[in-house]
Amino acid sequence: MKESYQIIDALLRTEKGVIQQKDNKYFLSVRKNANKIQIKQAVETIFKVKVLNVNTQVMPGKLKKVRTQAGRTPDWKKAIVTLKTGHKIELA
Repeated sequence: MKESYQIIDALLRTEKGVIQQKDNKYFLSVRKNANKIQIKQAVETIFKVKVLNVNTQVMPGKLKKVRTQAGRTPDWKKAIVTLKTGHKIELA
């Protein structure tokens, strides 16, 4: 159970994500080393729903500049989880 909470970082609330919720798709920020099977099991145990499909993307970090120092934000992984019909994640 503790491992499931370590895989999923956050539920992403973006404009595109809100539009996709009509199709039972939810965007999640997950650990970079998590695979699709682990993400599916974590979503099913935490939110008590049935997952139909999981798509993942590795999002590159952005270039940032603070005064004269150039830097970069870390890369992160986004998961798009499609739920079976009749299931949905309750958002507070």
